[in-house]
Amino acid sequence: MKRLLLCLVMTSNFGLAATREELIQNYKKVLAPFQKNSPTMGQGNPDITKHPLTPEQCLEKAKAANVTFENPQFEKICGAPYMAPLYNPAKQKPEDAKSCIDQFEFPNIPCEYPVVWTQANEAVEICAAQGKRICDAHEWEGACAGELEEPDYKFDTFKNLPPEQQLKARRAAHNAIANKNPVWAYGKERKKGICAMNSTKANDCTGGDWKHCGSNTYPAGSFTECSNELKVYDINGNAAEHMNIPTKPEEMASKGATKPLGYTEMKGSWFIWDKYEAHPDHCRWRAPYWHGTKITNAKSHSNYHLSFRCCKDL
Repeated sequence: MKRLLLCLVMTSNFGLAATREELIQNYKKVLAPFQKNSPTMGQGNPDITKHPLTPEQCLEKAKAANVTFENPQFEKICGAPYMAPLYNPAKQKPEDAKSCIDQFEFPNIPCEYPVVWTQANEAVEICAAQGKRICDAHEWEGACAGELEEPDYKFDTFKNLPPEQQLKARRAAHNAIANKNPVWAYGKERKKGICAMNSTKANDCTGGDWKHCGSNTYPAGSFTECSNELKVYDINGNAAEHMNIPTKPEEMASKGATKPLGYTEMKGSWFIWDKYEAHPDHCRWRAPYWHGTKITNAKSHSNYHLSFRCCKDL
């Protein structure tokens, strides 16, 4: 099948129209210097990865459903294509947003596969290379829930503990509240079949290594019902995502921090969740300190089902 050349035309920061193919070329240019040092960074090991849908099938599916991913209002607010303003619809309008978030996992292009095998520190740098930044955990949670809340990191609690133990204690306190009223991108009840969660994992993929674990992701945006009013896609399912979780105010990316930032927080779920739900994945759930490091640590974690998305201050 010929690749569909979308004339989904969008406005860039420079006021220039860019086709889908040009956006793909642009993100590959951004990635190229990082891939010199991290050759596995990409859309999965091509020798073993088995994607359930092709980009062409994703585009055809959206066309058949009369779905368009373009949003001129959001583009005007965010100053970039395929970004959504972060705000609280109960109290604010989209124009009140002070930041935006990518609507898709990186490369933030509808019907492209997410880039995986990216370390957290590399995600920080790739976002910066695009004039964006890594998101804080509460921003991702707000995008998922369709309602941005005030940060609740409780920096004044457990201050007598080392930073990693502070995170553990604060996470437990946070989850004790969040677990009482869970919400997913699509509603208040966990559902199967509407997010990118019904792919497969190879039987010999046991340790998460490159040779045995294919990144069997879907093209981003394949499941348009897996979203909310903010139109942020695949935040449940497809690939988990790197985010920043701070231990003190000066580590908040949303408050202007660049380095040092906080610690790694893996958000969301991934492509096998309809078959195997390894942990909760509701929007405001915060994960244990899995593979935890400072987010800018040169040895921070990467794997076959872990991607990222970026935020942008306004």
